[in-house]
Amino acid sequence: MQKRPLGRTGLQVGRISLGTMTFGEQNTEDEAHRQLDRAVERGVDLLDTAELYPIPPKAETQGATERFIGSWLRQGVNRERVLVATKVVGRSDSRWFRDDESKPRLDRRNIEEAVDKSLARLGIETIDLYQVHWPDRPTSGFGAVPTRWKSPAPDADEVPIEETLEALAGLVQSGKVRHVGLSNESGWGTMRFLAASERGEGPRVQSIQNAYNLLNRTFETALAEIALREDVGLLAYSPLAQGFLTGKYANGALPAGSRKALFDRQQRYERPGAAEAVDAYVRLAAEFDLHPATFANAFVINQPFVTATILGATSVEQLDRSLDAEDVRWTDEMQAAVDAVHQRVGNPAP
Repeated sequence: MQKRPLGRTGLQVGRISLGTMTFGEQNTEDEAHRQLDRAVERGVDLLDTAELYPIPPKAETQGATERFIGSWLRQGVNRERVLVATKVVGRSDSRWFRDDESKPRLDRRNIEEAVDKSLARLGIETIDLYQVHWPDRPTSGFGAVPTRWKSPAPDADEVPIEETLEALAGLVQSGKVRHVGLSNESGWGTMRFLAASERGEGPRVQSIQNAYNLLNRTFETALAEIALREDVGLLAYSPLAQGFLTGKYANGALPAGSRKALFDRQQRYERPGAAEAVDAYVRLAAEFDLHPATFANAFVINQPFVTATILGATSVEQLDRSLDAEDVRWTDEMQAAVDAVHQRVGNPAP
């Protein structure tokens, strides 16, 4: 698998990584281990998880994903073959994350409790990449329409970025974390983190994990330039738009066992214009004789600001179709065809 730099860490990672949010909800421990085995067999060397997982988040299942990865890591040489990335939740009303049942925040106390629990569940001494899952402050994210601001006024008690970064610095100094990154962050927030680290107030953020796919190219508006100029590459989640870009929901179809059938949490990808856009990209994949999942992932990994795409699957067969993107020779013709559709349909599912 082709490798790319992980920020300025000196580490190289494969341009396809494995997302694991289905482990513990849609996937059993054995199924999770089979996916992990196949991913590593095919060259994946970065695993992405979170204290939040599995999805949808529930008190009864929280942490199961990290435990499943931990039991796999304990099998022989697995730890030597992969980098492990996980995340701490941002501000939340879900009190079951913390022992004292307080609302999670991105301050030192919360971050230290979160990292210790993640290390215990994973069964490792050091997390390779520790990411802030979402900001402590209110932001215009998680499905906000990209052409207008959608956010309440700043909270008086939001944890400053500098305070969060100082807490992360302590984790790096203690050896619990090697490097830090962001997720669901804005251009403004990313630059504030970078400016603070340049002032010596904490470690440099090395990556940003945001949604990026054929239905949502909003990352290109501002963050792509930051990713390239500041070496904070994109770890792109939802490359298949939670399965919509496979075409499996076309014409109102609802496959048994699909995320939409199980949880009905996909409204982000059901906005006006989204179905028409999906149909256009599925047809485009067929024109190039590729499975839609392979085509959609190939688009993501061939953008210059992307460090890696984060695959999500519930079966080894689904995983293989997405991993096949590594073998696609992405051409100027393919890029031009995608851009032509994008010019017509825009970003219907940010």
